[in-house]
Order: sequence, then C-alpha cells, then structure tokens
Amino acid sequence: MTSAETRPGSPTAREDRSARRAVTIFPILVLLAGVLGWALPGPISSQSGLINPLLGVIMFGMGLTLTLPDFRLVLTRPMPVVLGVVAQYAVMPLVGWGVAAALGLPDELAAGVILVGCVPGGTASNVVAYLARADTALSVAMTSVSTLLAPLMTPLLTLWLVGERLPVDGRGMAVTILQIVLVPVVLGLVVRTLLPRLVRAVLPAMPWLSVTVICVVVAIVVSLSADQLIEAGLVVALAVVLHNALGVLLGYLFGRVTGQGEVSARTMAIEVGMQNSGLASGLAATFFTPAAALPGAVFSVWHNLSGALVAGIFRNRPVRLGRAARSQR
Repeated sequence: MTSAETRPGSPTAREDRSARRAVTIFPILVLLAGVLGWALPGPISSQSGLINPLLGVIMFGMGLTLTLPDFRLVLTRPMPVVLGVVAQYAVMPLVGWGVAAALGLPDELAAGVILVGCVPGGTASNVVAYLARADTALSVAMTSVSTLLAPLMTPLLTLWLVGERLPVDGRGMAVTILQIVLVPVVLGLVVRTLLPRLVRAVLPAMPWLSVTVICVVVAIVVSLSADQLIEAGLVVALAVVLHNALGVLLGYLFGRVTGQGEVSARTMAIEVGMQNSGLASGLAATFFTPAAALPGAVFSVWHNLSGALVAGIFRNRPVRLGRAARSQR
C-alpha cells in the first residue's frame, strides 16, 4: 500500500517534488552564474558594491520564512539544538583550518576556506533535511540559532584561525554581519509576525528570489578573481569537497557520540556540512581579497549537489525505531 507520505497528489508529494526541483536546479543556476562571471569579468565586477546589500536581501528572505514557533524547539528540546550549534561552530572552522594546512593553500585561499567554516549554517540545509526525512524543525532551529550567533562567533573564530595568516578586522566584520545578517533576519521575522497574510502570499516566490540573488552574488565574486580561477580552481574545488564531506561525516558522528538518535544525527550531519557560503564570499571579498572569496563561491555550488546526494542516501536508509520509540508514536 502506498503511504500517505509518498502518495502521488498528496500535499507532501507535491512539496517533495518542489523541494527536489529546487535542490536540482539551484546548483545548476549557480554554476551558470559563475561561468558568466568568469566570461564577462569587466562589466560584472563593476557591481561589487552590491554584494553586501544583496546578502541583506537574502537574509531578509530567510527572516520572512521564520515564525516565533520555529524557536520553540530551543525551549522544548534544547539539547539537540545546542549540540548542533556547538558542532556547527567547532567542526567546520577546525576542519577548514585543517584542510587549508594539509593542502598547503596560499594565505588568501586558506582564509577563504576557513571563513566558509566560520559562518553559520545555510538555509538550503532545511530543504535537504526535509528530503532526507531528517528532523526539519530541528534543522530550522539550528540554522536560526547559528545565524543569530554569527555576529559574535564568526569574527571571533576568523580572528583566531585566520589572524596568523592575514590581518582580520574583527570589529568591522561583526558590524557588517549585524548589518547584513542579524538586522535583516529580525526585520523579516517582524514583518512575518505583523503581516502574516501578505507574507504567506509572497512566500512561494521567495526561494526563487533568493536563488536569483545568490546567483548574482556568485557571478560578481567570480568576476573579481576570474584571472585566478583557472590557476586555483582545481585546488579550491578539492578543498571545498574535503571540507564539505568531512563536515557531513563529523557532524553525523558528533550527533551519535553525544547520544542523539539517528534522525537528529542525520540532521546534524546536514546542518554542519552545509554553510552560508554566500555570506562567506561576501565577507571574504570585503575583508580579504577577491581570491579569498573563491572558496565560498565554489562551496555554493558543491554543497547543494552533495546535499542532494546525502539526502538520497539517507532517504533510502529508513530509520529503524526501537521498541520504546515505536510505543510513543
């Protein structure tokens, strides 16, 4: 018998097809945007001043998707949220530092890889968690909390791990993150709370607006270092693949070692491995060099492709609930 969860024509099946379409099309569009930035660096790089405002638009869109009940999980089930955020800000920064050291990356590229690890989780992780039949509510809570902590954690971790390679303006980075992350997210949440009907009407278009804006950001970032892309492209791609894969693996293991169930561990794997790489690119371009923004741009493409792969693997491995868990259902 076909379950309600997968029955064709059911709301869940429609949502499933929509989510799969987004995960499939998004990396293709971002890749095309990168190619465009590389092919037309002159006119596109002249728009570099738009990077941070565009990131603010993306984060405002994230705020519109949030509701106050999304944060209820922090109070009702604080342990997996806390553990997930701890893993987010411990695993990815240190793995980024380790990958950069192991590959002997130049300081600019190393700073970019490490910065990708120091930013909060990306909102695409919520879609992947849904596809993987992980805990979507937990994924949203982890993304939200790690994003709210970004003005503090990202500058501190970057100063610690990148400061020995390049000068880091920690205070300036904190102020920038407040401006382009925290303020837009809170503003979006407030608008969602005050104007719920209006927001619900525009929500179906928000993912595609976010995709469009991210593509523009990636095109600009790539255009700023188009001359270095051919030379550094392969080593940056290798660093990104290693960083992402180790993040997913260690996120999952961290969940299991700390006593979380299989579903929570899968959620942590996805949440830890997928980063707000658009933010990393913007910060790298602002506070370091155009070359330092390349790892974030490549990560934007790769973590969506790998996320779809991870979702497929998890989805085809049903979670076997224990007797106690089954009795609670």
